[in-house]
This record gives sequence, C-alpha cells and structure tokens, in this order.
Amino acid sequence: MDPMRSFYAGSVPAGIGGLLEQAMSVYADTEQAEALLRKAQSEAPEALSVYFSLYKFYFYKGRLADAERVVRMALETASRQGGFDNVIEQLTPQTTDWRQYDAPQHFYLFSLKALAFIRLRQGDREDCERLLAKLDELDQDDSVGASVIRAFAAGCSA
Repeated sequence: MDPMRSFYAGSVPAGIGGLLEQAMSVYADTEQAEALLRKAQSEAPEALSVYFSLYKFYFYKGRLADAERVVRMALETASRQGGFDNVIEQLTPQTTDWRQYDAPQHFYLFSLKALAFIRLRQGDREDCERLLAKLDELDQDDSVGASVIRAFAAGCSA
C-alpha cells in the first residue's frame, strides 16, 4: 500500500491535486516528492489537504521533527480558518462545532490526533496522553479515531 494514498479528503485547490498525485507517484524518491509537496504548499498555503499530505510524508519517511513542525502549522491554519484560537489547553466542546465533517475544525481534531501519535513515537508519552485527553474531551464520538492511538500507546507500555 502506498502510504501517501490516503491524503486528507478535504477540498483540494485546482492544480494542487496534480502536484499531490505527482508526489505520491514518486514517493520513493524522497527529494523529488518533498519538492513537489513543498511546491504545493507554497502555491496553496491555506490548503489543509496539502498540510495533511506533507505531514504524512514526513512521518512515513521517519522525519518526526519535520512532521511535528508541519502538524503544528496545520493546527494553526485550521484554527484560523475555523475561527477559534489555537491554544489546545483552552479548547472546549463549546469552542466550535467539532462535528462538522470536512471542515477546518474536524481537520484540526484529525491533526491533533496526528500530533499525539508523533509525540508518542518521539518518546513523549506524557504529551501524547495530554493530547489524547483533549481529543477525548473535544471528540466524544471518536470521529477521528483517537482511540486507535490510545490503544497503540497502551500496547507500547504493556
């Protein structure tokens, strides 16, 4: 399975989808794929799907610090687009309608889950747990699948 195939299903600006597809087709060539993803980001800096593709790319390449940097940029962009502050500790179920699928706030939750997994893979179990607790609070229906990360974290400690 090509790890880049499941990029975020949000809207992709015209012309950017082609760059993302090209990056996926040359995934094995890290330098070329990264250049295409960064070009997509520079041409569509507000496109959440580009952030998703870029942080997944870095994650699967084992570049966790880069993945974390891009996830944090994605969180900032999604919060701005969703009209809420990007202060994780201050977010509540009332901050916004977290159940709006294919919306910036849902992408925010998805990216928060990605950050939790990255932090776990970086060995920061405490931060991972903090992020998962916030996801439990905000996404009570587990629409982004944070329970999968929680189960993985539990398995790692067993």
